Amino acid sequence: MRPLLLLLSLILLLAPLGCGAPASVPGLGAPPGDDDDAAVPTPDWPLGGTVTADALQVAVRSTSAEHLQLEVFAQPFGADAALSVPMNHSDGLFHATVPRADLDAAGVTDAWYGLRAWGPNWPHDPSWTPGSDAGFLSDVDADGHRFNPNKLLWDPYARELSHDPEHAQHQGWHQYTSGPDNRLTDTASFAPKGLALPPHTPVADTRPLRPLKDQVIYEVHPRGLTMADESIPEELRGTYAGAALKAPYLADLGVTAIELLPIHETPNDQNDLTPDSAAGDNYWGYTSLSFFAPDRRYAADQSAGGPTAEFRAMVEAFHAEGIAVYLDVVYNHTAESGTWDGEGQVAPLFSWRGLDNPGYYEIADDARWYVNNNGVGPNVNVARQISRDLVIDSLRYWVDSGVDGFRFDLASILGNSCARGCFSFDANDPNGVLRRAVAELPDTVLIAEPWGIGNGTYQVGAFPPGWAEWNDHYRDDVRTDLNLLDVEDITTGWLANRFSGSWELFGDDGRAPGASINFVAAHDGLTHADIFACNASNNGQDWPWGPSDGGTSNNRSWDFGGDVDRQVHAARTAMALLLLSAGTPMITGGDEFLRTQRCNNNAYNLDSPGNWLAGTGPQDEPEFHRFTRNAMQFRHAHAALRPSEWRLDGDGDSDGQWLIEWYTPHGRTDAQYLDDPANHYVGFRLDADEVDSSDVASIFVGYNGWNQGLDVLIPEPTPGNAWYLVADSHPWMADWLPVGDEALLDPDDSYLLGGRSVVVLVER
Repeated sequence: MRPLLLLLSLILLLAPLGCGAPASVPGLGAPPGDDDDAAVPTPDWPLGGTVTADALQVAVRSTSAEHLQLEVFAQPFGADAALSVPMNHSDGLFHATVPRADLDAAGVTDAWYGLRAWGPNWPHDPSWTPGSDAGFLSDVDADGHRFNPNKLLWDPYARELSHDPEHAQHQGWHQYTSGPDNRLTDTASFAPKGLALPPHTPVADTRPLRPLKDQVIYEVHPRGLTMADESIPEELRGTYAGAALKAPYLADLGVTAIELLPIHETPNDQNDLTPDSAAGDNYWGYTSLSFFAPDRRYAADQSAGGPTAEFRAMVEAFHAEGIAVYLDVVYNHTAESGTWDGEGQVAPLFSWRGLDNPGYYEIADDARWYVNNNGVGPNVNVARQISRDLVIDSLRYWVDSGVDGFRFDLASILGNSCARGCFSFDANDPNGVLRRAVAELPDTVLIAEPWGIGNGTYQVGAFPPGWAEWNDHYRDDVRTDLNLLDVEDITTGWLANRFSGSWELFGDDGRAPGASINFVAAHDGLTHADIFACNASNNGQDWPWGPSDGGTSNNRSWDFGGDVDRQVHAARTAMALLLLSAGTPMITGGDEFLRTQRCNNNAYNLDSPGNWLAGTGPQDEPEFHRFTRNAMQFRHAHAALRPSEWRLDGDGDSDGQWLIEWYTPHGRTDAQYLDDPANHYVGFRLDADEVDSSDVASIFVGYNGWNQGLDVLIPEPTPGNAWYLVADSHPWMADWLPVGDEALLDPDDSYLLGGRSVVVLVER
């Protein structure tokens, strides 16, 4: 199974490079919705499985199930249930209690459990036994129900899962499907099981208190971060515990927030079975098996409860270094995918589909099919209250586990207000996921990947206040100007807009510049180094660099004629611009030392040395690493680069300098210059002490997008001050000078700024 192949290729075409009771108890305290399942009651204990000294308690919601049976297992694989208990239910809430004495008598130590479900298409028949068809009417009915009691289901609220559906001891996803060939296959002995854990308690709040605008985000895979890092003990490489050991390094670099690619349980155990092939591998993890369970594969502690404890300890380790933890989360679809046959009958039954297909997924007008705006499987039906609660409860659980924020994969789908057969984005529904997340998770960072697949899903700039967004316009304009000179027009006015926070996307609806997540590279594309070293993607390479099908051909990349010095020069300039721009910068793991994927721009399936942070490192690219580190430190040192409000023309402190001024090579600019695509230089001056009275008087940044050097007139300093050179990305300097060592400039000289270079000056 290649869960991201279609998703990534279609997303990149549709969001092209050219042109998101106590509050700590999951399932309690959700506001009412506007559909027919809004009144489903909540139990006296959390949804999911909870084990205490006295009993195992399980509570499950379904708007369409008629009968549920709890099955408890003494071991998670290769055995039948030790206990089978019918669940009580009332108005869509199913619950059961198993006394500790019964668990002990059945030999149950760790409470692994699953569910069997009956409903309209397969009503409960007392004569049913595992593997029989007693009560069967159809695999799917006119309302989209797909109940099948022969498929053991895991609880959507389970906080750990035992294993993946396919792994070394069990091959074959088809056995989980409905349809005539596998309808009667009983999956109980080999299906993944949920684990009931002790009552959930929030961790102590150790969050670093830092506004989003002040963050520097480091997007990285939790396994790839350390899998090839010889400084990490071998038994901890690729784990949460190993990631925790990288916190001091990232803090020293200047990273203030680590954004982990999905850590929700995902089908990736198959990766280890294909060490020299891409067939069936899933590295990135954008295919959730659970919204609550941390992926067991990333845990050094494989015991029951071990992954949860190790994840929390990792968060604490990052917090101790002042680093916030963001999770990349996938709530727009799940691993259950779509139907597998031409009749819409055959579909895998893991969890959500077997419990409440039309409640958890958006079915089409013809109930055999689904609406799919993600390229992998049916949309999670966030127009229904049961799915809205699931998403919010999951977010709350991770916040209680110490997580500071989230990046939402294909977040436009979470604004879908259409419950069946269509897509309609609504950012203003007070009961929708987008607004509820802001209201119910205060002080939590919410970042949208603001697009999906299909009409109405591209919503860059349309998310409500409280949300930040990936700004693909920033990515496109910087790449275009550096790599497509004389190929594609871009004005210095557009660049000025990007460098100052993209007001037309975020300022026009009342959000601050920090809502713009600026990036040049992200996980789903070329690395920062490869953007300036590759003319095109090359995904067909042999392992470990490929093959990876899919991806986009619209990379806006260039190899600079194979000249490595020019490639690194352009990469330096792009990094400097990113860290000098208003908004919130994000880099990808390894960008700081020019990590390469050898032009593979869709490495979703490469759980390999070619994709881990290896091959090059700080020790191999010390100059670029130092340049990046110093650029981050400069950003942190100057509040004027991190504005909380839009930089409007004006002189608030009456010192004769406007808060921001824009320049041509010869002086103050005008609209005619900014609108002319023949111009490729833009400079800006920030009156820094207007933002922070302790800061330098002014900062000047000049960017030359031409391929030749340019004499630039530096604006007059204020009386009694002078300009000092801090940094230049051109090879003659290629560094940042430390505080106190800046070079004094002659006030009578112009500055020769090399092509595709950026210069930074401070005024004292």
